[in-house]
Amino acid sequence: MRGEIITGVEQILPAGQILRKEPMSLHTTFRTGGEAELFLEIRSAKELQKLLTFFRESGTKYFVAGNGSNLLVSDEGYDGAILHIGDGFNGIRIGEEKITAQAGALLGRTASAALEHSLTGLEFASGIPGSVGGGVVMNAGAYDGEMSQVVSQVRGFTVEGREVEFANKELHFGYRNSLLKQEKIVVTEVEFTLSGGMRKEISARMADFAERRRVKQPLEYPSAGSTFKRPEGYFAGKLIMDAGFRGYSVGGAQVSEKHCGFIINRGGATTADIRQLMREVQERVKEQFGVELEPEVIYLA
Repeated sequence: MRGEIITGVEQILPAGQILRKEPMSLHTTFRTGGEAELFLEIRSAKELQKLLTFFRESGTKYFVAGNGSNLLVSDEGYDGAILHIGDGFNGIRIGEEKITAQAGALLGRTASAALEHSLTGLEFASGIPGSVGGGVVMNAGAYDGEMSQVVSQVRGFTVEGREVEFANKELHFGYRNSLLKQEKIVVTEVEFTLSGGMRKEISARMADFAERRRVKQPLEYPSAGSTFKRPEGYFAGKLIMDAGFRGYSVGGAQVSEKHCGFIINRGGATTADIRQLMREVQERVKEQFGVELEPEVIYLA
C-alpha cells in the first residue's frame, strides 16, 4: 500500500488502532482468510467519517467489517483496508421502550440488554452471531423475527462520508436485503422500538431459541451460519440434503451432517476448500432440481 495512504491514516487514527498484515482468520467466524494489508479499529463515528472521506478522495480500496459472521476472505488476503467496527464502537443506550445501539454492538448483547430492561421484540436476535450494523444491513432474522420488525431509525454515512438518517419505511427491507445494502450505507447507530414485557417470558423465549439452535445447528464448528439464502418456495438445507451432500467434504470444509444448510470448518479448512464445496453444491442442486442457490456469505478478495 502506498506510503501516502499509510501517512493519511496515521493522521486520523491513533497508532494502536492501525494493524498491518493482519490475519483475517482471526476476524471471521469461518476462521479462514489471509492477511489484510491494513486493519483499522474504528472507535467513533468521526473516525469513520474521516476515513471514508479520505479513502474516497485517495481511491483507496476498503471494506467495512463487523463481527465477520457472514464473511469469507480469500486465502491470499485483502490488499486494501478493513474498517473494523467492533468492540470499540459498541455502546448501548436504553430508553423507554427503545434501545439505541452502535453498529459494533453484538446482536446477542443487544438482545440481552433488552431482556435486562424487560423489553420484548429482540428475542429472535439473541443467538445471531453478527453485529447490529451488519444485521440491519442484511435484515438478519431467525424464528419468524427479523430486523425490519423492530428497527425504527438508522444513522450512518454514505460512501462519500455524508451523514444520513433513515426511518424504517425508508429502508425498503426485503429478505436479507435493504436500501442500506443496495446503497452501501455504512451504519453507525440503530434505534430499536420494542414493547414492555414480562422478563420471565422474554427469558423463556430466548432459552427456547437457544435450545433449538443447540439441537439443530452445528454450533461446535466454525461456520458462517446458513451458507445460502432460502430459495423462494424451498429450503436450501433440504435441497442440499436431497442432492446427497450430507457430510460431503472438500479438504477441511464439510456440509454439516447436523444441518445441511451449514458449511462448516471441520479443522484446517481453507477459503478455497469452502468455495469449492459451495460451487459443487450449487452445481448439483441446479442440475437435479433446477434451483439456483445464492450465497448468503460475502466473498472478499
